[in-house]
Amino acid sequence: MSESDSPVRSVYVWVLEGTWRASVDAALSLSPAGASFTLLHVISGEAPDAARGAYAGLLGRAGHDPGIRLDEMAEASAGELLEAAARRLGRPCEKIEIQTHGHAERAVVSASARADLLIVARDGDQARLGPKSLGKTTRFVVDHAACPVLLVWPRSAPDVATIPPPPRHPHPPPPRHPHPPAR
Repeated sequence: MSESDSPVRSVYVWVLEGTWRASVDAALSLSPAGASFTLLHVISGEAPDAARGAYAGLLGRAGHDPGIRLDEMAEASAGELLEAAARRLGRPCEKIEIQTHGHAERAVVSASARADLLIVARDGDQARLGPKSLGKTTRFVVDHAACPVLLVWPRSAPDVATIPPPPRHPHPPPPRHPHPPAR
């Protein structure tokens, strides 16, 4: 199949603090020619909501709501992050910023349903290979995305020797008999 026959036409790149560069670089190096790009960033409203609740609970409703300032800071940071990712991509792209008060992983899965490919970077333990190299949110996205997912390391992948050994059983399992014992 040539690149022009590639079923990948729409590439979504999940842009996260700390790992976005690897995701954008993977989009550039591994996407077929002619692919369209969408940079996706999710702003969680959990921190501003927590600040609002704490402020209202501890200090009443007098004064300035700290949640408003946290919302403004999150939006500014998200805009800067998407702009930096777009500059690194260096190609025309759509930028989607989703603000959610729910679970960010569900917003990513929902938004990427229109994609032919979703590029995500590992966000967990970077010192060893294995399932703990994915954080809870990224694990959900990988498990539930309705399109193929390209999972990349934000830095060089750890050596294969970092795979933990299989668990040892304290006692070997009893031998299995192919037939039930005669009576």
